[in-house]
Amino acid sequence: MKFSLPALTLTGVLALGALTACDGNFRRTVDLGGQSTTATEPSTATTESGTTTTPATDTGAGTATPPATDTGAGTATPTPATFDNGRARTESEANTVQVVKEQQNGLVFISVTESSANSEEAQLRQRLQQQFGIPDTGAQPSQGTGSGFFVNKQGDIITNNHVVEGASEITIKLHDQKEYKAKVIARAPDFDLALIRAENVPAASIQPIPLGDSDQLDVGLKAIAMGAPFGLDFSVSEGIISNLERTVPVGQPTGNRQPVYQKVIQTDAAINPGNSGGPLLNSAGQVIGVNTQILTGGIGQSAGVGFAIPVNTVKRLLPQLQSGKTEVIQPPTLGIQFTDLSGLPEDFRTQNKLPDTGALLQRVYPNSPASRANLQAGTNAVPLGAGNAGEQISTNGDIITAIDGQPVTEGEDLRRAVIGKAIGDKITLSLTRGGQTRQVTVELQAFDFPQQTQQ
Repeated sequence: MKFSLPALTLTGVLALGALTACDGNFRRTVDLGGQSTTATEPSTATTESGTTTTPATDTGAGTATPPATDTGAGTATPTPATFDNGRARTESEANTVQVVKEQQNGLVFISVTESSANSEEAQLRQRLQQQFGIPDTGAQPSQGTGSGFFVNKQGDIITNNHVVEGASEITIKLHDQKEYKAKVIARAPDFDLALIRAENVPAASIQPIPLGDSDQLDVGLKAIAMGAPFGLDFSVSEGIISNLERTVPVGQPTGNRQPVYQKVIQTDAAINPGNSGGPLLNSAGQVIGVNTQILTGGIGQSAGVGFAIPVNTVKRLLPQLQSGKTEVIQPPTLGIQFTDLSGLPEDFRTQNKLPDTGALLQRVYPNSPASRANLQAGTNAVPLGAGNAGEQISTNGDIITAIDGQPVTEGEDLRRAVIGKAIGDKITLSLTRGGQTRQVTVELQAFDFPQQTQQ
């Protein structure tokens, strides 16, 4: 089962200051420290007389609290717990402390600046502010903050695209509070991801955080969010993975492209503006996602529903981002405009002998992958009827009913399937038209749309 959220409940920006954005319902986005400890493995011993002992607990000071003893009469005599400086050490707590201690030096705090209010970058930032209803504070130069993390020893850092898009200057701060300049290597706006590279950072100060496998996750597993909520750099929060089948629109509108509903990791770990681009970790200290958005219910801060881009998306795009061959990575497209049949009135579908679901082609752009595969758009114009303001659609074009054998039950199925592929991949489309069915193979390529389109 897929769970989708309406686009109007999402914002595109989670960073702080000039980068914070909110449409009234949805916004995008923990103190590191503590001392490491080793949790004892739980063990239970049964004596010859039938009495049992509960596991001893490591207090972190090298001594274990004595276990409670079962007297055999059904009651246990508890032994008072001892604490190390007032701190309890459950197995889960010890694990969280260990993860934070091991990975905190891989987290970076990101500050961005536009040097001039009239620069192209500043104007872009201003447009984003207007789009998401952020008041202009008049502060010059414009600034914003976010988070990121090292992915290799060369100083490459993954963050959100919305953290660094439009920035003329980027500064990173490490956990030791030292600051360095960084530059954008490449951005993938459709996935809200960017790769920046730190300059002149000593090799000993670069600690990559290992990347996990988001396909191996289960609902209920621990999730640890690291970042800089509200500019409080190097903070941590903890929760669980709440859902793995949620889809939300990811990415900022870029040119003629719109955000595409993509699968994300939902977590109840507190994520707030400034957590953007920070890692979501599992109990093994591996990155499982990149924090990107939060559902706020209109209050402008974490309400216990946050979203992270799955790390396998990062792993798939990382080679392209690191190559630096192009500053902006475009996902593959078909080069079509279509109507989602599931959104049409039932009587209209019946009258025009259209199926309940599928993508009905309205336009196939010249020189696009779809055009080269001879996909055909409709040529007639049929009014939708009363209540649709004279809107017309073509009904005699190809209908995409499946992609690689997977049914297209709604328009977003097609968009998700295509954006999940790589340039050069081949896909098989199942098509119907005029009662005839056929299959075609399309080689996906990047394509610049000449105007606003749906795919």
